[in-house]
Amino acid sequence: MTARRQLLFVSPRFLFPLDSGGKIRTAQVLRGMKGGAFCVVLATPLPAAAARTFEPELASVCDRVASWPEPRHGRLASVTRFRHAASSLPIPVAADRSAAARRVVAAELARRPDVVVFDFAHAGVLLPPGPLGVPSVLFTHNVESRIFRRHAEVARNPLLRAAWTSQWRKMERFERRTLARFDTVVAVSDEDAAWFRGHASVGRVEVIPTGVDLGFYGYDPPGAEPRVVFTGSMDWLANRDGIAWMLDEVWPAVASARPDATMRVVGRNPPRALTARAPVGSWTFTGFVDDVRPWVRGAAAYAIPLRVGGGTRIKAYEALAMGCPVVSTTIGVEGLPLVPGEHYLRADTPAAFASAVTSLLGDAALRERLSRAGRALVEREFSARRAAEVFERICRTTADRPAPAADAKAGRAFGGSA
Repeated sequence: MTARRQLLFVSPRFLFPLDSGGKIRTAQVLRGMKGGAFCVVLATPLPAAAARTFEPELASVCDRVASWPEPRHGRLASVTRFRHAASSLPIPVAADRSAAARRVVAAELARRPDVVVFDFAHAGVLLPPGPLGVPSVLFTHNVESRIFRRHAEVARNPLLRAAWTSQWRKMERFERRTLARFDTVVAVSDEDAAWFRGHASVGRVEVIPTGVDLGFYGYDPPGAEPRVVFTGSMDWLANRDGIAWMLDEVWPAVASARPDATMRVVGRNPPRALTARAPVGSWTFTGFVDDVRPWVRGAAAYAIPLRVGGGTRIKAYEALAMGCPVVSTTIGVEGLPLVPGEHYLRADTPAAFASAVTSLLGDAALRERLSRAGRALVEREFSARRAAEVFERICRTTADRPAPAADAKAGRAFGGSA
């Protein structure tokens, strides 16, 4: 019997619990590949006791774990990370530097896997200097520098705008250097792929669909209760910005038209600055929940009020799969093949967003039409199984290609910056 080929998957974040879109997407791909063409080794930070707590989950996504201790982050971690502001690297990348992680990654690369996958551009900070020596894939979930640029564009405070501009430029330099080191770059949308082809020296760019577990996210008809819901990690700045915009600029018009309307914000670590000024009785911040489905089911509208972001928002597919009608900004569904008016309602100004929400709250026929069209689209094109099959094919094809000679040059150019 022929032994399966070896795939090393390097994740700078421990995947569990699945409390963010990136973690969900990665876990779905790995779960779909388990038992397939590759024996998967997951290189990851491992929090204390996580190996026991999440043993079934880890077994579902890989065949072996190669780990390093996850650094303990105190209550002030969100503040102390700004000590990296003077670094030549963007703050979130500099914060991911880890000598222990680089030792583990180097040791696993020395075992000569058939292909190595790095998850997120941030993981590039764990690359060893010099050529990797094995076929390589970078799994991007966003154009990171574009997110930073958009933060700079929406910032009103001049000092904050200048800080975001500085971080954007650092991220763009880091992203380009990182992309150039890999044989294949995987994007999650055609729009992201076009950016990578036009702005970085990438040998090959492939696109995978964003997949949804259609069995887990089962369909339910939309409810009549005037309830609006948002799901997303509230420690991600793009989500904080979007919910602040909805709270301050959109909701007053919704509340005026529908005083009985309620808003549920479902996601970990909502900031005090938002929860303290939310209308008592009509707005609820849940914090972390084990399962978002009970909060989405029965809602009349699912809001994606994002003004900053990149990649694809898996939350949109999950809402569509569950049959919840979606109202979104253009950026909120950027990169997704959704047709405004058919699969969702598009609204980019506070007045338009409020009008779309109130329309859904009062129009059962509109809710039903969008609900059925959204579920049909996800069933047809965006199952988790299909996404995993495409990703595995990309890894097989990359493993079969010889590493380019340019890898050594790219490695020397990158090695001193991480």
